[in-house]
Amino acid sequence: MLKQRIITALILLPIALCGFFLLEGAGFALFIGLVVTLGAWEWARLAGFAEQLPRVVYAAVVALLLFLMYILPDVAPWVLGAAVLWWALATFLVLTYPRTRAQWSSVACKLVIGLLILLPAWQGLVYIKHMALGNWLIMAVMVLVWGADIGAYFSGRAFGKRKLAPAVSPGKSWEGVYGGLALTLLITLVVGVVREWEAKQILLALIGAAVVVLISVVGDLTESMFKRQAGIKDSSNLLPGHGGVLDRIDSLTAAIPVFAVLLWMAAS
Repeated sequence: MLKQRIITALILLPIALCGFFLLEGAGFALFIGLVVTLGAWEWARLAGFAEQLPRVVYAAVVALLLFLMYILPDVAPWVLGAAVLWWALATFLVLTYPRTRAQWSSVACKLVIGLLILLPAWQGLVYIKHMALGNWLIMAVMVLVWGADIGAYFSGRAFGKRKLAPAVSPGKSWEGVYGGLALTLLITLVVGVVREWEAKQILLALIGAAVVVLISVVGDLTESMFKRQAGIKDSSNLLPGHGGVLDRIDSLTAAIPVFAVLLWMAAS
């Protein structure tokens, strides 16, 4: 399994980096759209579709919506605003699972939730890409999420005692969250000092980093909650040794739109 994971990572990493940082405009939107469409195909399985046809149809609907969003850029604020509301609600649903699962357990409800997860992630990346220093900002949100994962892993293994959401993901602990948060705040502080930001800028950056990291944890737990409800371990087997696309981007689907909204607020 480890060998398989390493080989898959070595193949996918350069493709992902080239797609994120070398493509521009329609090429970038199409590249991210492909990833999101594959995620939609996987989400249809989490929603309750075992057969291929309805899963493909759902993925096609998502692809069509992405195209409409691309040719109608004025919808971006509404899409990102909907994401903020959804992730606030998702936080509540994760914390109250399984008590509240009846509220979202229907196939129709889960299909709509899939749209609220996938479409804003695409929209957020496209929005960030068009900003000044867009590539660096995309790297920044990824570093925050990856840093949180690394910090949580080591802190959780060393100090983890209190379960974060035992009904959703028994392996995660509050100590892991604190460790991931601490590492990302340290990274943010170092960047601020090196770039000679003012004290106010550093403070705002630290607050923003904390918000993004915490919501990324919710993104991870949300997919775990839906997988647990569906009785499956991985969203698919598309990535040998790594599970599915959703398993790799679950934290980012929450972090990216929230990060985009924070950037928009900072620029306003």
